Amino acid sequence: MTPHTDHVDRAERVDRADPQSGAAVKAADRAHVFHSWSAQGLIDPLAVAGAEGSSFWDYDGNRYLDFSSGLVYTNIGYQHPTVVAAIQEQAGRLATFAPAFAIDVRSEAARLIAERTPGDLDKIFFTNGGAEAVENAVRMARLHTGRPKVLSAYRSYHGGTSTAINLTGDPRRWASDSGTSGVVRFWAPFLYRSPFYASTEAEECARALEHLEATIAFEGPATIAAIILETIPGTAGIMTPPPGYLAGVREICDRHGIVFVLDEVMAGFGRTGKWFAAEHFDVVPDLLTFAKGVNSGYVPLGGVAISGAIAETFASRPYPGGLTYSGHPLACAAAVATIGVMADEKVVEHAAHIGETILGPGLRDLAARHPSVGEVRGTGVFWALDLVKDRETREPLVPYNASGEANAPMAAFAAACKKNGLWPFVNMNRTHAVPACNITEAEAKEGLAVLDLALTVADEHTA
Repeated sequence: MTPHTDHVDRAERVDRADPQSGAAVKAADRAHVFHSWSAQGLIDPLAVAGAEGSSFWDYDGNRYLDFSSGLVYTNIGYQHPTVVAAIQEQAGRLATFAPAFAIDVRSEAARLIAERTPGDLDKIFFTNGGAEAVENAVRMARLHTGRPKVLSAYRSYHGGTSTAINLTGDPRRWASDSGTSGVVRFWAPFLYRSPFYASTEAEECARALEHLEATIAFEGPATIAAIILETIPGTAGIMTPPPGYLAGVREICDRHGIVFVLDEVMAGFGRTGKWFAAEHFDVVPDLLTFAKGVNSGYVPLGGVAISGAIAETFASRPYPGGLTYSGHPLACAAAVATIGVMADEKVVEHAAHIGETILGPGLRDLAARHPSVGEVRGTGVFWALDLVKDRETREPLVPYNASGEANAPMAAFAAACKKNGLWPFVNMNRTHAVPACNITEAEAKEGLAVLDLALTVADEHTA
């Protein structure tokens, strides 16, 4: 696969340093932009001058290979000319229209998504992003079952809106946790840091399913509307579930009349080397949420893929939910073009190839040489390095939810990455390798080389 190009060479763009303009952009940002998940006075956002493919650059001419894909969503990289042209064409033809009407590009986006979702998930409810998709999936499950509770895992992230943040397991929930949202949390499997004292994947799977069964029994099966899981958890650490686990959850849901929701906002659309991560496990949920990679984030779009049984619930009963910009024509045009690019350029197959031949072997080689790497996990272009102080005890390199001085080892690691031209995705004691699905082999190797250098900094903090 060759990276896409346009009429201006990338190196020429990067060489056009313009620090004065960068300073003006930074000043306006600091004066007026309120950033998410941040203490406003403690952040120093990089002023970005441009981006293309798997890289972006600042106004000082520094180029960064993006191993974060934005927020794990630029699955076909930045500024793909086919998608940019499709957005431009749609803007000239029909820039916006209300969601209650049948619009050609909206219908086509829904058809293309439904073609690729597993099983009978053939109805698509469009949202503006992943959190809204989760909000509406939970609402559908509760109305379909007439039950109030939803079960979610501790190591999870489902979004920042009211219901989604309460479903979330990580510390971003704490400040907004109402404690009365009908959410019950449980431990999903994670052998490397097993809450079940398991020593094999088979033990971890069996004990995790037993734990889930017990949680359901003590909560009351008839009170539980849904179980929601990230098919492969993303921000929480890319922990691929052991063989049989998701199938076991599916069976439990079927037995108790519980709706099974898979959150594929991060894992979907080629990220794992399949169109959807559920394909790795041969499991079909009742509802599947998506966003991010559906159009590489070029225009905000998310949605819920809905099974026939749940769709039938609302055949003659109105669904009480909607958004002004649901299925926005520009976002849907970007989705149609993105899915076309992914099919034509075999992006999903390429992601699988890069994972199998470059990222997987390369990251495992780094683990063999760096004592700070406790475990390598992942598939496709969806990988995590679990960084530790001590491989024997598996003590994390920094404490859970560390900040300030306690987080200094991870901050130093991230700084070393950026100094050498790699933009990392760092969360707690992990660094994730999540580049664009169409990253070239040469770029992937370049990223591994920078990680190699940066890990020497992390190694300084090991026992």
